Amino acid sequence: DVYKRQAWRHSTEALQRALNAHLPDDVALMSLVPAAAEFHPRFDALSRTYEYRVWVSPLRDPLRRRRWWRVPRELDLGLMCKAAESLLGKHDFATFGQPTHGSSTVRQVHQASWLRQTESDYRFTIKANAFLYRMVRNLVGTLVAVGQGDLSVDEFEAALAARDRRHSRPPAPPHGLTLMAVEYEEEE
Repeated sequence: DVYKRQAWRHSTEALQRALNAHLPDDVALMSLVPAAAEFHPRFDALSRTYEYRVWVSPLRDPLRRRRWWRVPRELDLGLMCKAAESLLGKHDFATFGQPTHGSSTVRQVHQASWLRQTESDYRFTIKANAFLYRMVRNLVGTLVAVGQGDLSVDEFEAALAARDRRHSRPPAPPHGLTLMAVEYEEEE
């Protein structure tokens, strides 16, 4: 059968070069290591880390438009950080997404923090065992509403506890989101 899997007969470096030759320009395979045949990149992951970039400016910036969400109003970093702290630990995140596999909406968040890099550059980093569909974008959209004073920290916490999508604000646009890391158990 033409579609049967055949073993790669060349070096790992040759496979990396071959894959990179066929990937689009905005994707690059930086390293490659062999994995067990039963390895599954999604289900064997211990955690994933995402970063979402927001910049505050009343003016558009054509150079940032593809990688940042421009927010025209000032943000209160302290309020956003306080709201983000409530995400830490094991919670039902049904308010902020829907499951992509199975039916559980419970996730374990290890890190949820905002950092202000410059006057207008904000970054939200979140690390969890897994994420729901659009969970990060829904969280960022709602956290930015907190930062703009449209939602209190208490209302944010109540939205999380409600486990009801109607309590979330519109999602942040996709172009500010970047998958930063996926962690796996170390092989012996």
